[in-house]
Amino acid sequence: MSVATSLNVATQPAAARGANSWDEFSPLREVALGNPRNARIPATRDMSAWLNLFGDLDARELRRVATGQFPIRVIEETVEDLAGLTETLTDLGVVVHQMPAMDHAAKFGTPSWRSDGFYSYCPRDLALILGSLIIEAPSPMRARYFETFGLRSLFQQYMLNGSTWISAPKPQLDDELFLIDEEGQPGLGELEPVFEAANVLRCGRDLFYQVSTSGNELGRIWLQNTLRAFGDVRVHALRDIYRYTHLDSTIAFLRPGLVLLNPERVSDANMPEILKPWDVVWCPPMADVKPCPHPLSSRWIGMNLLMVNPDLAIVDSGQIELIRMLERQGITVAPQVLRHARTLGGGVHCVTLDTVREGTLVSYFD
Repeated sequence: MSVATSLNVATQPAAARGANSWDEFSPLREVALGNPRNARIPATRDMSAWLNLFGDLDARELRRVATGQFPIRVIEETVEDLAGLTETLTDLGVVVHQMPAMDHAAKFGTPSWRSDGFYSYCPRDLALILGSLIIEAPSPMRARYFETFGLRSLFQQYMLNGSTWISAPKPQLDDELFLIDEEGQPGLGELEPVFEAANVLRCGRDLFYQVSTSGNELGRIWLQNTLRAFGDVRVHALRDIYRYTHLDSTIAFLRPGLVLLNPERVSDANMPEILKPWDVVWCPPMADVKPCPHPLSSRWIGMNLLMVNPDLAIVDSGQIELIRMLERQGITVAPQVLRHARTLGGGVHCVTLDTVREGTLVSYFD
């Protein structure tokens, strides 16, 4: 897949050090930022696209989904919004590395299937940073097979500065991996390890892995067994909390001892035991704007915030109740406009990948 010439990768700042990021809240120093250009909805006749983008739709409604390129207005306004996010981060002393705009219309495949691409908007989805270790995740979505190519230049810089860079086994993504349940809805099987990095939240020595339609049990086992080679890191499986895709609009670690939870998905009954000693704040109802007919995220994308440090959060500017609640917890908020977060399926946390933070490996639960 070729890189579009509209963005000169050489103009991006060079990584000054190796990757280092153990958690979601230590002081932030470098991020990779997504790029919405050339974003498109892949053909939904592909089971992996149905499962990961529109898993809540039945087959009849799926046929109404418009595929191909996103509207130019959505793309251009998101380019403007991410430029604003870049300015905010830069003013806060954070180095921003924006992904290049890849040609996602290019066809590719394996001996078993063919696909077009998706987007480069959410670098969080496919790369997991754990200390100086970079892991490319094995997405169950065929259209994302080569998406991390947009991060290769940056990851190579980090490698040359001392980081370890690995990739999970490249999945085959044969048809047999994808299931249909009794109600006609798509599901993810256990034929091989697959997961997206956004199924994982990091909190020092402890990782939380959501088993869902974007991450199976074999993916959790691969991650858990692989990390044994890198030290005493514990992977906690979260099941029956949220069936669809990622974790970062369900749980947000704000600072040591304080966690934000989604009240529609988490309750006292299914809250992970390890979190119960922490102080919990329940996310208020989300303000919503009318999205496109088939958005890629629910309204809960509004709680998808980025902690710059334990006392400062970047939050969707439209979520006034959430902003006030965070301020009552002593957290300063930098509001950020991201007009098409629901349409494109990514909030502030999704569109950033924190590659360098000041924190070290700490156990926050012992």
